Amino acid sequence: MERRVPGVPAAPGLAGGLVQHLVQASGQPRSGATASLERAALDAAMLAVRAELEMLAGRLAGAEAAILGFQIALLDDPELVREAEARIAAGIPADRAWIEGMASEIRCLEAADDPHFRARATDLADLRDAVLAQLRPDGRAATILHPGCILAAEDLTPSLFLRMDWQRGSGIVLGGGSAASHVAMLARGRGIPMVVGVGKVWADLSGPVLVDGDAGLVIAGPAPDILARAAVPPVPASAPDVASGPALTRDGRRIAVEINVATLADLDGVSPESCDGIGLVRTEFLIEHALADEERQLEIYARLLGWARGLPVTIRTLDAGGDKPMRGYSVEGERNPFLGLRGLRLSLARPDLFRIQLRAILRAAALGPLRLLLPMVTTPAEVLAARDHIAKAAAGLAAEGRAFAIPPLGMMLEVPAAAMAAGRFAVDFYSIGTNDLAQFACAAARDDLRISGLADPRHPGLMAMIAHALKEARTLGRPVMLCGDAATDRATLETLLRLGLEGVSVAPPYLARVISEISMIDCGAIDRGTIDCGAIDRGTGDQP
Repeated sequence: MERRVPGVPAAPGLAGGLVQHLVQASGQPRSGATASLERAALDAAMLAVRAELEMLAGRLAGAEAAILGFQIALLDDPELVREAEARIAAGIPADRAWIEGMASEIRCLEAADDPHFRARATDLADLRDAVLAQLRPDGRAATILHPGCILAAEDLTPSLFLRMDWQRGSGIVLGGGSAASHVAMLARGRGIPMVVGVGKVWADLSGPVLVDGDAGLVIAGPAPDILARAAVPPVPASAPDVASGPALTRDGRRIAVEINVATLADLDGVSPESCDGIGLVRTEFLIEHALADEERQLEIYARLLGWARGLPVTIRTLDAGGDKPMRGYSVEGERNPFLGLRGLRLSLARPDLFRIQLRAILRAAALGPLRLLLPMVTTPAEVLAARDHIAKAAAGLAAEGRAFAIPPLGMMLEVPAAAMAAGRFAVDFYSIGTNDLAQFACAAARDDLRISGLADPRHPGLMAMIAHALKEARTLGRPVMLCGDAATDRATLETLLRLGLEGVSVAPPYLARVISEISMIDCGAIDRGTIDCGAIDRGTGDQP
C-alpha cells in the first residue's frame, strides 16, 4: 500500500530506490585508566580526526572543503575539550567524558532561535562521533552505499556524507535534520534529492520509496509508474562556486541570472561575482523563529545584503501556507491549503506580524539595493492594502528617527487571474512563480506525483498566459523575472527567453549550468509575441 510521509524539502529533485538504513555502531565503552592516560587517549583521538579531515578536505574543493575546514577549526578551539578535561580529571573514562562534555555544547546550539545556528549542532555531533570512533575503534558508522539506494537515518553528518560514494546512492530521508544544515547544502550542491524532518517514521521505511525533494514528500511503496519517473537521472547540478561572466544569449542579449535563497547556508561557497544578485529570498524559512523579532530579522536581511556587495536582493514577504505551513502562524486543517489563506492573504490577516516584517525590510533597504516582493497576489486591492501597511511602517520608523528606505515593490505572478491582468496592479516589477502558476493553470497539484506531470511548464495554455503577462509588462516598462523551477529546463528556458523574459533566479547549484545554457540560445529566431508550440508536448497529452 502506498504511504505518503510529509517532511521538509532540503534538496530539490526526484529520486527512487530501495531504502538503506544508516548503521551506526556504538562501540565498546572504555574501561578507563589513569587520568593522564585517558587525557592522552583523547588528545591522540582528536589528532587522528584532524589528520583524517585534512586528508579528506585535500580531495575536495570549494564549499565542501570549507565545511571540513570549519570542523578542523573547531578541533583547534581549546574550549571544545574543556568540559571533557574536567571530567577526565575527576576519574571518568575519556569516551564518556567526551560524550558528556560535548552534550552541553550540542544542546546549547539545538536550543538556539536561529535555525542557522541550530543546524551547526550537527557539525559538533559529527566531531563527537568521529573522536568517539577513535576512542572506540569498533564504533564507526557504515559508509558503503548500495547502488541506487535511498539512505534513511535520524540525521547525517557532513563528514559521513563526504565519505560516501553518491554515484551509488540516489536520495536521502532524515528523521531530524534541517534545510539549513551543511549536509543539506552538500546535497543541493551534488544534486541529491533530500527530505528532512519526517520524524521517527524513517526507521520504519523499507523496500522501494520515492523522495520528492521539491515538495518535501516521501512515498513508501509507490506505484511502479510513479517510481519509474524517478528512474530517469536528472541533469547534474553545477558547482555553486564556479565563476562566470555575464549571461549573454548567442545573439548577444543580456539576461540577468540571480539565485534563490531559503537559508543563509545556501550562500556558502557561492560568490556574488558569479551571479547578478539574489532574485528570491524565501523568508518563511529564514525567519520562522523570529516572526515577532524585528531586530533579528533586520540582522538576517543585513547579512544577505552584505553578501551581495551592492547587487540587488529581492526579499519576499512570508509565503506561508500551502505546502509550507508555519506552526502558530498559518491556518491548520484547511480543506484545500493551496487555495486557502496563504502568502499575502495570510500576511494581511496577521497585520501585527506583517508590520514587523515590513519594518525590518524597510530598515534593511537603507543598507543596500533591496526589492520587496509580495507572494500569492490575486487582486489589485491586496497590493493597495500592502502599500498602506508599508506607508504606516515607514511613518512609524520616521517618527522613531530610524533610518529606512522604501524599496521597489513587486508581485509574484502565480495566480492565473493575476497573470492575465498584470498591468492592473500597482507594482514596479514582476516575478513569475511557475511552480504555483502551472499547478493552478493545469489543475494538477504539484505535491501529487500521480498527476504532477500534468502541470507542464511548457503547456501551450500556460505559455500563452506568460506571453500575455510579458507583453503587458513591456508596455508598462516593468521588469519581469522568473523564479520557478522552469528555468532549469533547457527547452522551457529557451521558449521563455524568446518570449522576452529578462531574467531568471535559480537555486545556487544550477547557476553555472543555466548561464551556460543561456549562451547557446538565440533569442532572435522567434518573435517575442509568438509561441513555439511544436516542442511543448512531453507525451502527457495530444500534440498541440
